[in-house]
Amino acid sequence: MEPINQVKSVITPLDRKNVDTDQIISKEFLKRIERTGFGRYLFYHWRFDEQGNEISDFVLNKPEYKGSQILVAQDNFGCGSSREHAPWAILDYGFRVVIAPSFADIFHNNCFKNGILPIKLTEAACDEILAKGMQSPYNVEVNLEEQTVKGEDGSIYSFSIDPYYKQMLLNGWDEISLTFQYEEHIKAYEEKRIVF
Repeated sequence: MEPINQVKSVITPLDRKNVDTDQIISKEFLKRIERTGFGRYLFYHWRFDEQGNEISDFVLNKPEYKGSQILVAQDNFGCGSSREHAPWAILDYGFRVVIAPSFADIFHNNCFKNGILPIKLTEAACDEILAKGMQSPYNVEVNLEEQTVKGEDGSIYSFSIDPYYKQMLLNGWDEISLTFQYEEHIKAYEEKRIVF
């Protein structure tokens, strides 16, 4: 995984509650066997009409948000089924950070395991950031080390994160990488084992 510390970007304001994993990545795209390539299908039925044409008023199709690495949404983001394809699609599209007042537990954990930083801010803070981002392109800097979200207008929002997940993201470790941190201990144990 790619390490995360500072992410500076215009936000993509997705002013919706209860965005479920089927909306994030629809079931017809789950047949793929690779972990990559899902970004093109992110929010597919919101981004495209039945003929495959872009729906111009959907936020991801607006040119001012192209290249955004920070998605901001409302309560209960990532609810629904536990498909890991949802964070795969978000990451493959280019988002490194998702900010919302709350997340579904499985989705929240899957974000950490796939190199995405899910940030919980208060509903009031998310409403404020969303309003600014919908009015005009709004740039923020997320700093994982400091655990802050700083707006271009000087606004600062602090967030909490489990120290375990913070270290995982700062170092770009997944659970296998973490195991390798104990390689010397594992090797020493293996050498002392009695083999019959």
